[in-house]
Amino acid sequence: MILLPEQPWWQKGVIYQIYPRSFLDTTGNGIGDLRGIIKKLDYLEELGVSGLWLCPIFPSPMYDFGYDTSDYYNIEPLFGSMDLFQEMLLTARKKNIRIILDLALNHTSHLHPWFIESSSSRNNTRSDWYIWANPRPPRRPPNNWKSVFGGSAWTWSEKRKQYYLHSFTPEQPDLNWRNPDVKKELYNIIRFWLEKGADGFRLDVVDFFLKDDRLRSNPLCIGRRPYEMQKHIYDKNRPETIEIMREIRSLVDLYPHKLALGEVAERNTEIAASYYGPASDGLHLNFNFDFLEQPWKAKAFQVSIEDWEKLLGTGNWPVYTLSNHDVPRHFSRYGNCQNRARAAAGMVLTLKGTPVIYYGEELGMPQGRIPRAQIRDPVGKRYWPFHPGRDGSRTPMQWDDSPNAGFTDANPWLPVNPNFPRVNVADQKKDPQSLYHFYRRLIKFRNSSNALQSGIIRFTNPSNSSVLAYQRKVPGENLLILINFSSRDQPVELPSKFVSPHLAFSCPTLEIEAGKKRVLLPPDGFAILQE
Repeated sequence: MILLPEQPWWQKGVIYQIYPRSFLDTTGNGIGDLRGIIKKLDYLEELGVSGLWLCPIFPSPMYDFGYDTSDYYNIEPLFGSMDLFQEMLLTARKKNIRIILDLALNHTSHLHPWFIESSSSRNNTRSDWYIWANPRPPRRPPNNWKSVFGGSAWTWSEKRKQYYLHSFTPEQPDLNWRNPDVKKELYNIIRFWLEKGADGFRLDVVDFFLKDDRLRSNPLCIGRRPYEMQKHIYDKNRPETIEIMREIRSLVDLYPHKLALGEVAERNTEIAASYYGPASDGLHLNFNFDFLEQPWKAKAFQVSIEDWEKLLGTGNWPVYTLSNHDVPRHFSRYGNCQNRARAAAGMVLTLKGTPVIYYGEELGMPQGRIPRAQIRDPVGKRYWPFHPGRDGSRTPMQWDDSPNAGFTDANPWLPVNPNFPRVNVADQKKDPQSLYHFYRRLIKFRNSSNALQSGIIRFTNPSNSSVLAYQRKVPGENLLILINFSSRDQPVELPSKFVSPHLAFSCPTLEIEAGKKRVLLPPDGFAILQE
Protein backbone atom coordinates (compact mmCIF):
# COMPACT_ATOMS: atom_id res chain seq x y z
CA MET A 1 0.00 0.00 0.00
CA ILE A 2 1.16 3.56 -0.80
CA LEU A 3 1.18 5.73 2.31
CA LEU A 4 -1.31 8.59 2.10
CA PRO A 5 -1.91 11.55 4.42
CA GLU A 6 -3.31 10.35 7.73
CA GLN A 7 -7.11 10.31 7.89
CA PRO A 8 -9.24 10.48 11.02
CA TRP A 9 -10.18 7.05 12.33
CA TRP A 10 -13.85 7.75 11.61
CA GLN A 11 -13.14 8.18 7.91
CA LYS A 12 -11.06 5.03 7.56
CA GLY A 13 -13.01 2.61 9.73
CA VAL A 14 -16.43 1.01 10.01
CA ILE A 15 -18.86 2.11 12.73
CA TYR A 16 -21.17 -0.45 14.35
CA GLN A 17 -24.39 0.77 15.97
CA ILE A 18 -25.52 -0.97 19.15
CA TYR A 19 -28.93 -0.65 20.80
CA PRO A 20 -27.66 -1.47 24.32
CA ARG A 21 -31.01 -2.76 25.65
CA SER A 22 -30.91 -5.46 22.98
CA PHE A 23 -27.26 -6.51 22.72
CA LEU A 24 -26.51 -8.84 25.67
CA ASP A 25 -28.00 -9.11 29.16
CA THR A 26 -25.55 -10.15 31.89
CA THR A 27 -27.64 -9.25 34.97
CA GLY A 28 -30.67 -11.47 34.34
CA ASN A 29 -33.25 -8.70 34.00
CA GLY A 30 -33.96 -9.18 30.28
CA ILE A 31 -32.26 -5.90 29.31
CA GLY A 32 -28.83 -5.58 27.69
CA ASP A 33 -26.10 -3.74 29.55
CA LEU A 34 -22.54 -2.41 29.34
CA ARG A 35 -21.06 -5.63 30.72
CA GLY A 36 -22.71 -7.39 27.79
CA ILE A 37 -20.97 -5.04 25.36
CA ILE A 38 -17.64 -5.62 27.10
CA LYS A 39 -18.12 -9.41 26.84
CA LYS A 40 -18.68 -9.11 23.10
CA LEU A 41 -15.79 -6.76 22.27
CA ASP A 42 -13.80 -9.77 21.03
CA TYR A 43 -16.61 -10.50 18.57
CA LEU A 44 -16.62 -6.89 17.39
CA GLU A 45 -12.83 -6.89 17.05
CA GLU A 46 -13.02 -10.06 14.93
CA LEU A 47 -15.68 -8.45 12.76
CA GLY A 48 -13.21 -5.63 12.12
CA VAL A 49 -15.15 -2.56 13.20
CA SER A 50 -13.37 0.59 14.39
CA GLY A 51 -16.10 2.38 16.33
CA LEU A 52 -19.22 1.62 18.35
CA TRP A 53 -22.16 4.01 18.38
CA LEU A 54 -24.18 3.29 21.52
CA CYS A 55 -27.77 4.44 21.68
CA PRO A 56 -28.33 6.47 24.91
CA ILE A 57 -26.92 4.99 28.11
CA PHE A 58 -27.73 7.92 30.44
CA PRO A 59 -30.30 7.84 33.25
CA SER A 60 -33.84 7.95 31.89
CA PRO A 61 -37.39 7.03 32.91
CA MET A 62 -37.50 5.28 29.49
CA TYR A 63 -40.67 6.80 28.08
CA ASP A 64 -38.67 6.87 24.83
CA PHE A 65 -36.02 4.37 25.94
CA GLY A 66 -33.16 6.72 26.70
CA TYR A 67 -33.97 9.55 24.32
CA ASP A 68 -35.64 11.20 27.32
CA THR A 69 -32.60 11.91 29.49
CA SER A 70 -33.00 12.75 33.18
CA ASP A 71 -29.28 13.11 34.00
CA TYR A 72 -26.58 13.86 31.44
CA TYR A 73 -23.69 13.26 33.84
CA ASN A 74 -24.24 9.62 34.79
CA ILE A 75 -24.89 6.11 33.48
CA GLU A 76 -28.35 4.53 33.62
CA PRO A 77 -28.23 1.91 36.43
CA LEU A 78 -29.99 -0.63 34.18
CA PHE A 79 -26.89 -0.51 31.97
CA GLY A 80 -24.19 -0.24 34.63
CA SER A 81 -22.13 2.45 36.33
CA MET A 82 -19.53 5.07 35.55
CA ASP A 83 -16.81 2.60 36.58
CA LEU A 84 -18.19 0.05 34.12
CA PHE A 85 -18.30 2.71 31.42
CA GLN A 86 -14.63 3.46 32.02
CA GLU A 87 -13.82 -0.26 31.89
CA MET A 88 -15.63 -0.50 28.56
CA LEU A 89 -13.70 2.47 27.17
CA LEU A 90 -10.34 1.06 28.23
CA THR A 91 -11.08 -2.47 27.00
CA ALA A 92 -12.36 -1.19 23.67
CA ARG A 93 -9.36 1.10 23.21
CA LYS A 94 -6.98 -1.85 23.65
CA LYS A 95 -8.76 -3.41 20.68
CA ASN A 96 -8.56 -0.16 18.66
CA ILE A 97 -12.31 0.32 18.95
CA ARG A 98 -13.70 3.80 19.68
CA ILE A 99 -16.87 4.60 21.63
CA ILE A 100 -19.43 7.09 20.28
CA LEU A 101 -22.17 8.24 22.66
CA ASP A 102 -25.68 9.17 21.60
CA LEU A 103 -26.67 12.59 22.97
CA ALA A 104 -30.25 13.85 22.82
CA LEU A 105 -29.84 17.58 23.41
CA ASN A 106 -32.99 18.90 21.78
CA HIS A 107 -35.06 17.84 24.77
CA THR A 108 -34.79 16.27 28.21
CA SER A 109 -37.06 14.02 30.23
CA HIS A 110 -39.98 15.76 31.91
CA LEU A 111 -38.48 14.29 35.10
CA HIS A 112 -35.14 16.03 34.62
CA PRO A 113 -34.50 18.42 37.56
CA TRP A 114 -34.21 21.28 35.08
CA PHE A 115 -37.76 20.80 33.83
CA ILE A 116 -39.17 20.17 37.28
CA GLU A 117 -37.75 23.54 38.36
CA SER A 118 -38.70 25.29 35.14
CA SER A 119 -42.31 24.09 35.34
CA SER A 120 -42.72 24.99 39.02
CA SER A 121 -43.39 28.67 38.35
CA ARG A 122 -42.62 31.54 35.99
CA ASN A 123 -40.15 32.95 38.52
CA ASN A 124 -37.19 30.61 38.94
CA THR A 125 -33.64 30.44 37.67
CA ARG A 126 -34.57 27.93 34.96
CA SER A 127 -37.90 29.42 34.00
CA ASP A 128 -36.68 30.07 30.45
CA TRP A 129 -34.71 26.84 29.99
CA TYR A 130 -37.58 25.30 28.02
CA ILE A 131 -39.95 26.74 25.44
CA TRP A 132 -43.03 28.11 27.17
CA ALA A 133 -45.83 30.14 25.60
CA ASN A 134 -49.14 31.68 26.59
CA PRO A 135 -52.32 30.17 25.19
CA ARG A 136 -54.43 31.59 22.43
CA PRO A 137 -57.91 32.36 23.82
CA PRO A 138 -59.74 30.65 25.31
CA ARG A 139 -56.99 28.07 26.05
CA ARG A 140 -55.74 26.85 22.73
CA PRO A 141 -52.11 25.94 21.92
CA PRO A 142 -49.91 28.87 20.87
CA ASN A 143 -49.69 27.70 17.24
CA ASN A 144 -50.41 24.73 14.95
CA TRP A 145 -47.16 22.80 15.47
CA LYS A 146 -47.49 19.02 15.61
CA SER A 147 -45.49 16.42 17.48
CA VAL A 148 -43.53 13.97 15.33
CA PHE A 149 -45.11 11.22 17.44
CA GLY A 150 -48.67 12.52 16.97
CA GLY A 151 -50.97 15.19 18.33
CA SER A 152 -50.15 18.76 19.24
CA ALA A 153 -46.57 19.67 20.06
CA TRP A 154 -47.87 21.67 23.04
CA THR A 155 -48.96 20.47 26.49
CA TRP A 156 -50.64 22.60 29.13
CA SER A 157 -48.99 23.22 32.51
CA GLU A 158 -51.50 24.06 35.20
CA LYS A 159 -48.77 25.38 37.50
CA ARG A 160 -47.47 27.93 35.02
CA LYS A 161 -50.76 28.49 33.19
CA GLN A 162 -48.74 28.12 29.99
CA TYR A 163 -48.00 25.55 27.30
CA TYR A 164 -44.61 23.87 26.90
CA LEU A 165 -43.25 22.60 23.60
CA HIS A 166 -42.37 18.96 22.94
CA SER A 167 -41.45 17.99 19.38
CA PHE A 168 -41.83 14.33 20.34
CA THR A 169 -43.68 12.88 23.38
CA PRO A 170 -45.08 15.12 26.17
CA GLU A 171 -42.49 13.46 28.41
CA GLN A 172 -39.74 15.06 26.26
CA PRO A 173 -39.96 18.85 26.68
CA ASP A 174 -37.82 20.83 24.23
CA LEU A 175 -34.90 22.83 25.59
CA ASN A 176 -34.58 26.50 24.75
CA TRP A 177 -31.35 26.67 22.78
CA ARG A 178 -31.77 30.45 22.47
CA ASN A 179 -31.05 30.79 26.19
CA PRO A 180 -27.25 31.25 26.58
CA ASP A 181 -27.29 29.49 29.96
CA VAL A 182 -28.86 26.41 28.37
CA LYS A 183 -26.33 26.39 25.58
CA LYS A 184 -23.46 26.77 28.05
CA GLU A 185 -24.72 23.82 30.11
CA LEU A 186 -25.17 21.60 27.05
CA TYR A 187 -21.64 22.38 25.89
CA ASN A 188 -20.42 21.51 29.39
CA ILE A 189 -22.05 18.09 28.93
CA ILE A 190 -20.18 17.55 25.66
CA ARG A 191 -16.95 18.60 27.34
CA PHE A 192 -17.59 16.34 30.35
CA TRP A 193 -17.88 13.16 28.25
CA LEU A 194 -14.96 14.03 26.01
CA GLU A 195 -12.82 14.40 29.10
CA LYS A 196 -14.14 11.06 30.35
CA GLY A 197 -12.69 9.53 27.20
CA ALA A 198 -15.65 9.26 24.82
CA ASP A 199 -14.51 9.37 21.19
CA GLY A 200 -17.40 11.44 19.92
CA PHE A 201 -21.13 11.77 19.69
CA ARG A 202 -24.08 10.92 17.54
CA LEU A 203 -26.25 14.00 18.06
CA ASP A 204 -29.97 13.28 18.01
CA VAL A 205 -32.35 15.40 15.86
CA VAL A 206 -30.04 18.39 15.50
CA ASP A 207 -32.46 19.92 12.99
CA PHE A 208 -34.89 20.58 15.88
CA PHE A 209 -32.49 22.51 18.11
CA LEU A 210 -33.82 25.97 17.22
CA LYS A 211 -37.40 27.09 16.63
CA ASP A 212 -38.80 30.27 15.21
CA ASP A 213 -38.34 33.03 17.77
CA ARG A 214 -41.87 34.31 17.03
CA LEU A 215 -43.44 30.83 17.18
CA ARG A 216 -45.24 31.32 13.88
CA SER A 217 -47.58 28.59 12.67
CA ASN A 218 -46.38 26.32 9.89
CA PRO A 219 -48.07 26.59 6.48
CA LEU A 220 -50.30 23.67 5.56
CA CYS A 221 -49.75 21.14 2.78
CA ILE A 222 -51.02 17.75 1.59
CA GLY A 223 -49.73 14.73 3.54
CA ARG A 224 -50.55 11.20 4.68
CA ARG A 225 -50.77 11.97 8.39
CA PRO A 226 -51.24 15.18 10.44
CA TYR A 227 -47.52 15.81 10.94
CA GLU A 228 -46.91 15.61 7.20
CA MET A 229 -49.74 18.08 6.52
CA GLN A 230 -47.47 20.97 7.43
CA LYS A 231 -44.38 22.50 5.90
CA HIS A 232 -42.02 22.45 8.85
CA ILE A 233 -40.28 25.75 8.28
CA TYR A 234 -40.76 27.29 11.73
CA ASP A 235 -40.38 24.37 14.15
CA LYS A 236 -37.14 22.92 12.71
CA ASN A 237 -34.21 23.62 10.37
CA ARG A 238 -33.98 27.25 11.38
CA PRO A 239 -31.03 28.90 9.58
CA GLU A 240 -29.36 29.89 12.87
CA THR A 241 -28.94 26.19 13.73
CA ILE A 242 -25.88 25.98 11.50
CA GLU A 243 -24.01 28.34 13.83
CA ILE A 244 -24.67 25.92 16.69
CA MET A 245 -23.20 23.09 14.59
CA ARG A 246 -20.10 25.21 14.05
CA GLU A 247 -19.79 25.86 17.78
CA ILE A 248 -20.14 22.14 18.56
CA ARG A 249 -17.53 21.32 15.91
CA SER A 250 -15.14 23.88 17.40
CA LEU A 251 -15.62 22.40 20.86
CA VAL A 252 -15.17 18.79 19.74
CA ASP A 253 -12.09 19.73 17.69
CA LEU A 254 -10.37 20.89 20.88
CA TYR A 255 -10.03 17.18 21.65
CA PRO A 256 -7.95 15.31 19.03
CA HIS A 257 -9.52 12.50 16.99
CA LYS A 258 -13.09 13.07 18.22
CA LEU A 259 -16.26 12.94 16.12
CA ALA A 260 -19.50 14.94 15.84
CA LEU A 261 -22.03 12.90 13.83
CA GLY A 262 -25.47 14.40 13.28
CA GLU A 263 -28.95 13.08 12.66
CA VAL A 264 -31.03 15.21 10.31
CA ALA A 265 -33.93 12.96 9.32
CA GLU A 266 -34.55 14.97 6.18
CA ARG A 267 -35.18 13.82 2.60
CA ASN A 268 -34.29 17.33 1.41
CA THR A 269 -30.60 16.69 0.79
CA GLU A 270 -29.73 20.39 0.43
CA ILE A 271 -30.93 20.98 3.97
CA ALA A 272 -29.16 17.85 5.26
CA ALA A 273 -25.89 18.83 3.57
CA SER A 274 -26.02 22.33 5.05
CA TYR A 275 -25.28 20.90 8.50
CA TYR A 276 -21.70 20.29 7.39
CA GLY A 277 -21.32 24.06 7.61
CA PRO A 278 -20.64 26.79 5.04
CA ALA A 279 -16.88 26.19 5.09
CA SER A 280 -16.81 22.50 6.10
CA ASP A 281 -16.77 23.79 9.67
CA GLY A 282 -20.01 22.20 10.88
CA LEU A 283 -20.60 18.56 11.72
CA HIS A 284 -17.87 16.11 10.78
CA LEU A 285 -20.53 13.71 9.46
CA ASN A 286 -24.26 13.87 8.83
CA PHE A 287 -26.51 11.01 7.77
CA ASN A 288 -28.09 11.04 4.32
CA PHE A 289 -31.63 9.74 4.86
CA ASP A 290 -32.40 10.02 1.16
CA PHE A 291 -29.95 7.15 0.59
CA LEU A 292 -31.47 5.06 3.37
CA GLU A 293 -34.96 5.32 1.85
CA GLN A 294 -34.16 4.30 -1.74
CA PRO A 295 -35.91 1.38 -3.48
CA TRP A 296 -33.83 -1.63 -4.50
CA LYS A 297 -32.78 -0.22 -7.86
CA ALA A 298 -29.27 0.51 -9.10
CA LYS A 299 -30.23 3.80 -10.74
CA ALA A 300 -32.03 5.06 -7.64
CA PHE A 301 -28.97 4.53 -5.47
CA GLN A 302 -26.64 6.03 -8.06
CA VAL A 303 -28.70 9.20 -8.35
CA SER A 304 -28.88 9.52 -4.56
CA ILE A 305 -25.12 9.03 -4.12
CA GLU A 306 -24.14 11.37 -6.95
CA ASP A 307 -26.49 14.09 -5.72
CA TRP A 308 -25.05 13.78 -2.20
CA GLU A 309 -21.46 13.85 -3.47
CA LYS A 310 -22.22 16.99 -5.47
CA LEU A 311 -23.80 18.75 -2.49
CA LEU A 312 -20.94 17.84 -0.13
CA GLY A 313 -18.18 18.85 -2.54
CA THR A 314 -14.55 17.97 -1.87
CA GLY A 315 -14.29 19.28 1.70
CA ASN A 316 -16.89 17.07 3.39
CA TRP A 317 -17.06 13.34 4.07
CA PRO A 318 -20.20 11.21 3.53
CA VAL A 319 -21.59 8.59 5.88
CA TYR A 320 -23.85 5.77 4.72
CA THR A 321 -26.14 3.29 6.42
CA LEU A 322 -29.19 1.24 5.44
CA SER A 323 -30.63 0.44 8.89
CA ASN A 324 -30.92 1.95 12.34
CA HIS A 325 -33.06 1.86 15.48
CA ASP A 326 -35.79 4.06 13.95
CA VAL A 327 -36.43 2.38 10.58
CA PRO A 328 -37.30 -1.17 9.52
CA ARG A 329 -34.24 -3.35 8.98
CA HIS A 330 -33.10 -3.30 5.37
CA PHE A 331 -32.83 -7.10 5.27
CA SER A 332 -36.63 -7.18 5.38
CA ARG A 333 -37.19 -3.99 3.37
CA TYR A 334 -35.26 -5.52 0.49
CA GLY A 335 -36.90 -8.93 0.38
CA ASN A 336 -35.50 -11.06 3.26
CA CYS A 337 -32.85 -12.42 0.89
CA GLN A 338 -29.33 -13.38 2.02
CA ASN A 339 -27.83 -12.79 -1.44
CA ARG A 340 -29.41 -9.35 -1.67
CA ALA A 341 -28.12 -8.60 1.84
CA ARG A 342 -24.61 -9.36 0.58
CA ALA A 343 -25.06 -6.96 -2.32
CA ALA A 344 -26.33 -4.26 0.04
CA ALA A 345 -23.38 -4.75 2.36
CA GLY A 346 -21.02 -4.67 -0.60
CA MET A 347 -22.38 -1.28 -1.59
CA VAL A 348 -22.29 0.34 1.87
CA LEU A 349 -18.80 -0.96 2.62
CA THR A 350 -17.25 0.17 -0.68
CA LEU A 351 -18.75 3.63 -1.23
CA LYS A 352 -16.72 6.73 -0.53
CA GLY A 353 -17.58 7.58 3.04
CA THR A 354 -17.94 6.09 6.49
CA PRO A 355 -20.08 2.92 6.64
CA VAL A 356 -22.35 2.42 9.64
CA ILE A 357 -23.75 -1.06 10.16
CA TYR A 358 -26.56 -1.85 12.60
CA TYR A 359 -26.19 -4.67 15.10
CA GLY A 360 -27.34 -7.98 13.66
CA GLU A 361 -27.35 -6.92 10.03
CA GLU A 362 -24.17 -8.94 9.60
CA LEU A 363 -26.34 -12.01 10.30
CA GLY A 364 -29.32 -10.98 8.20
CA MET A 365 -31.54 -10.34 11.21
CA PRO A 366 -35.02 -9.52 9.88
CA GLN A 367 -37.50 -6.96 11.10
CA GLY A 368 -39.27 -8.36 14.13
CA ARG A 369 -43.03 -8.74 14.36
CA ILE A 370 -44.18 -7.58 17.76
CA PRO A 371 -47.63 -8.62 19.07
CA ARG A 372 -49.74 -5.65 20.06
CA ALA A 373 -49.66 -6.60 23.74
CA GLN A 374 -45.85 -6.51 23.72
CA ILE A 375 -45.34 -3.19 21.93
CA ARG A 376 -43.07 -0.91 23.95
CA ASP A 377 -42.44 1.94 21.52
CA PRO A 378 -44.63 5.04 22.09
CA VAL A 379 -45.06 5.41 18.32
CA GLY A 380 -46.37 1.86 18.00
CA LYS A 381 -48.67 2.24 20.98
CA ARG A 382 -50.23 5.37 19.50
CA TYR A 383 -50.54 4.32 15.86
CA TRP A 384 -51.08 0.55 15.92
CA PRO A 385 -52.17 -1.06 13.57
CA PHE A 386 -51.42 1.72 11.04
CA HIS A 387 -47.82 1.99 12.25
CA PRO A 388 -46.36 -0.92 14.24
CA GLY A 389 -43.68 1.32 15.77
CA ARG A 390 -39.94 0.86 15.94
CA ASP A 391 -39.68 -2.17 18.22
CA GLY A 392 -39.28 -4.50 15.25
CA SER A 393 -35.84 -3.07 14.48
CA ARG A 394 -34.76 -3.33 18.13
CA THR A 395 -35.25 -7.03 18.90
CA PRO A 396 -32.52 -8.87 20.85
CA MET A 397 -29.26 -9.84 19.19
CA GLN A 398 -29.23 -13.48 18.11
CA TRP A 399 -26.08 -15.03 19.56
CA ASP A 400 -26.89 -18.76 19.41
CA ASP A 401 -29.74 -21.27 19.28
CA SER A 402 -30.21 -21.54 23.05
CA PRO A 403 -33.37 -20.14 24.66
CA ASN A 404 -33.82 -16.42 23.92
CA ALA A 405 -30.98 -16.66 21.39
CA GLY A 406 -28.35 -16.43 24.11
CA PHE A 407 -29.36 -12.82 24.79
CA THR A 408 -30.70 -13.39 28.30
CA ASP A 409 -31.63 -16.07 30.83
CA ALA A 410 -34.71 -14.06 31.76
CA ASN A 411 -37.77 -12.81 29.91
CA PRO A 412 -36.36 -10.47 27.24
CA TRP A 413 -37.65 -6.89 27.15
CA LEU A 414 -38.76 -7.50 23.55
CA PRO A 415 -39.51 -10.90 22.00
CA VAL A 416 -36.65 -12.56 20.15
CA ASN A 417 -37.08 -13.14 16.41
CA PRO A 418 -38.43 -16.70 16.02
CA ASN A 419 -35.82 -17.48 13.34
CA PHE A 420 -32.95 -17.38 15.87
CA PRO A 421 -32.37 -21.18 15.77
CA ARG A 422 -31.41 -20.75 12.09
CA VAL A 423 -29.94 -17.22 12.15
CA ASN A 424 -27.41 -16.63 14.90
CA VAL A 425 -23.76 -15.78 15.45
CA ALA A 426 -22.63 -19.23 16.62
CA ASP A 427 -23.94 -21.04 13.55
CA GLN A 428 -22.77 -18.42 11.06
CA LYS A 429 -19.26 -18.38 12.50
CA LYS A 430 -19.06 -22.11 11.71
CA ASP A 431 -20.14 -21.59 8.08
CA PRO A 432 -17.45 -20.00 5.85
CA GLN A 433 -20.16 -19.07 3.32
CA SER A 434 -22.38 -17.26 5.82
CA LEU A 435 -23.36 -13.61 5.66
CA TYR A 436 -21.31 -12.99 8.81
CA HIS A 437 -18.13 -14.19 7.11
CA PHE A 438 -18.96 -12.10 4.04
CA TYR A 439 -19.07 -8.99 6.24
CA ARG A 440 -15.92 -9.99 8.05
CA ARG A 441 -13.94 -10.64 4.86
CA LEU A 442 -15.15 -7.48 3.18
CA ILE A 443 -14.42 -5.29 6.22
CA LYS A 444 -10.94 -6.83 6.37
CA PHE A 445 -10.47 -6.05 2.67
CA ARG A 446 -11.69 -2.49 3.21
CA ASN A 447 -9.36 -2.01 6.18
CA SER A 448 -6.38 -2.92 3.95
CA SER A 449 -7.39 -0.82 0.94
CA ASN A 450 -6.38 2.82 0.55
CA ALA A 451 -8.78 3.13 -2.37
CA LEU A 452 -11.80 2.08 -0.29
CA GLN A 453 -10.77 4.13 2.73
CA SER A 454 -9.93 7.38 0.99
CA GLY A 455 -10.17 7.10 -2.80
CA ILE A 456 -12.31 9.15 -5.12
CA ILE A 457 -15.52 7.65 -6.47
CA ARG A 458 -16.51 7.72 -10.12
CA PHE A 459 -19.50 5.94 -11.61
CA THR A 460 -18.81 4.16 -14.87
CA ASN A 461 -22.46 4.31 -16.03
CA PRO A 462 -22.71 0.90 -17.72
CA SER A 463 -25.37 0.40 -20.34
CA ASN A 464 -26.97 -2.20 -18.06
CA SER A 465 -29.43 -0.36 -15.76
CA SER A 466 -29.58 -3.29 -13.33
CA VAL A 467 -25.93 -2.90 -12.35
CA LEU A 468 -24.34 -0.31 -10.09
CA ALA A 469 -20.73 0.19 -11.21
CA TYR A 470 -18.20 2.62 -9.79
CA GLN A 471 -14.47 3.01 -9.39
CA ARG A 472 -12.58 3.83 -6.18
CA LYS A 473 -9.12 5.11 -6.91
CA VAL A 474 -5.94 6.41 -5.28
CA PRO A 475 -2.44 6.50 -6.78
CA GLY A 476 -1.34 2.90 -7.13
CA GLU A 477 -4.76 1.31 -6.56
CA ASN A 478 -7.75 1.38 -8.88
CA LEU A 479 -10.80 -0.73 -8.03
CA LEU A 480 -13.99 -1.35 -9.97
CA ILE A 481 -17.04 -2.31 -7.89
CA LEU A 482 -19.92 -4.11 -9.60
CA ILE A 483 -23.28 -4.81 -7.93
CA ASN A 484 -26.13 -6.64 -9.61
CA PHE A 485 -29.53 -5.39 -8.38
CA SER A 486 -31.48 -8.03 -10.29
CA SER A 487 -32.23 -11.73 -9.90
CA ARG A 488 -30.76 -12.58 -13.32
CA ASP A 489 -27.28 -12.79 -14.80
CA GLN A 490 -26.26 -9.37 -16.10
CA PRO A 491 -23.54 -8.66 -18.72
CA VAL A 492 -21.31 -5.72 -17.83
CA GLU A 493 -18.98 -3.90 -20.22
CA LEU A 494 -15.65 -3.22 -18.53
CA PRO A 495 -13.81 0.11 -18.71
CA SER A 496 -10.75 0.02 -20.95
CA LYS A 497 -8.27 -0.26 -18.08
CA PHE A 498 -10.07 -3.30 -16.67
CA VAL A 499 -9.64 -5.76 -19.51
CA SER A 500 -8.26 -8.94 -17.89
CA PRO A 501 -8.47 -7.43 -14.40
CA HIS A 502 -7.52 -9.11 -11.15
CA LEU A 503 -10.53 -10.37 -9.20
CA ALA A 504 -9.96 -8.94 -5.73
CA PHE A 505 -13.25 -9.94 -4.09
CA SER A 506 -16.54 -11.46 -5.21
CA CYS A 507 -19.66 -13.24 -4.06
CA PRO A 508 -20.63 -15.52 -5.67
CA THR A 509 -17.41 -16.35 -7.51
CA LEU A 510 -17.10 -14.40 -10.73
CA GLU A 511 -15.63 -15.98 -13.85
CA ILE A 512 -13.32 -13.64 -15.81
CA GLU A 513 -12.02 -14.67 -19.21
CA ALA A 514 -8.66 -13.24 -20.19
CA GLY A 515 -8.89 -10.47 -22.77
CA LYS A 516 -12.67 -10.20 -22.58
CA LYS A 517 -14.21 -6.71 -22.43
CA ARG A 518 -17.20 -7.85 -20.45
CA VAL A 519 -18.13 -10.03 -17.49
CA LEU A 520 -21.33 -11.84 -16.62
CA LEU A 521 -22.38 -10.77 -13.13
CA PRO A 522 -24.49 -13.42 -11.31
CA PRO A 523 -27.88 -12.59 -9.73
CA ASP A 524 -27.41 -10.29 -6.71
CA GLY A 525 -23.71 -10.57 -7.47
CA PHE A 526 -21.04 -8.35 -5.98
CA ALA A 527 -17.47 -8.07 -7.21
CA ILE A 528 -14.38 -5.92 -6.77
CA LEU A 529 -12.01 -5.92 -9.74
CA GLN A 530 -8.53 -4.47 -9.59
CA GLU A 531 -6.82 -2.83 -12.53
